[in-house]
Amino acid sequence: MKKLSAPLPSSTTPFILEAGCDEAGRGCLAGPVFAAAVILPDGYSNPLLNDSKKLTEKQREELRPVIERDAVAWAVAIADHEEIDKINILNASILAMHRALDGLDVVPGGIAVDGNRFKQYKDIRHVTVVKGDAKFGNIAAASILAKTHRDEFMREAAEKYPGYNWEVNKGYPTRDHRAAIAEIGPSPIHRMTFRLLPETESQE
Repeated sequence: MKKLSAPLPSSTTPFILEAGCDEAGRGCLAGPVFAAAVILPDGYSNPLLNDSKKLTEKQREELRPVIERDAVAWAVAIADHEEIDKINILNASILAMHRALDGLDVVPGGIAVDGNRFKQYKDIRHVTVVKGDAKFGNIAAASILAKTHRDEFMREAAEKYPGYNWEVNKGYPTRDHRAAIAEIGPSPIHRMTFRLLPETESQE
C-alpha cells in the first residue's frame, strides 16, 4: 500500500494536504451511511493501515485512536436513513463525504475518494480510486474511521431497537437480520426503499 497521497496534479509544494475519503454502510438495511475524511502527515506510515474490510474488528478499533491522534485533520459525518430513502444511497454517500470534508479544520489541497463516483466539492481537485482503500493510506484511514464510528452507532442502536442483532451484523442484510424483520417488522431507522425481505420490491 502506498502511504502517501494519491496522484494529483503537481503543485508548487512537494506535498499536498490531501484528504482521503471513504464511506461505510452503503449495503446496510438500517441506519445511516457514515463517511470520513482524513489528512495524514507527509510520509506517514503504519504497518497495520489497510482497507478496513481486510482488518479484524479488534484491529480497526485499535487503529481508530491512532489515526485520530496522528492525522493532520480528520472528520466523520453521516447521511441518515431518511436522506438515503429520499435521494438514494449513492447520493447520500457523497453527501456524507462532503459533510465530512466540511468538518475538517484544515482545508485540503486535493481529495482522493474510494470508488469511481463523486461530485465536485467546492473548487478542490479530486481523484476517484477504485479499491483505493487498499492502495492509499489516507483512504484506508478514512475507511477505518467511517467503519468504526458506524459500528459504534449500530451497537448503540441495538440497545434502542433490540431484536435485530445489530451488535453483530451492524445492519447488513444477514439471514438473522432479515429473519428479525420478518418477525417483528422494520425499525424506525430501517431504509424503506431497500429490499428488506427477499419478496419485497425495492428501489435500491
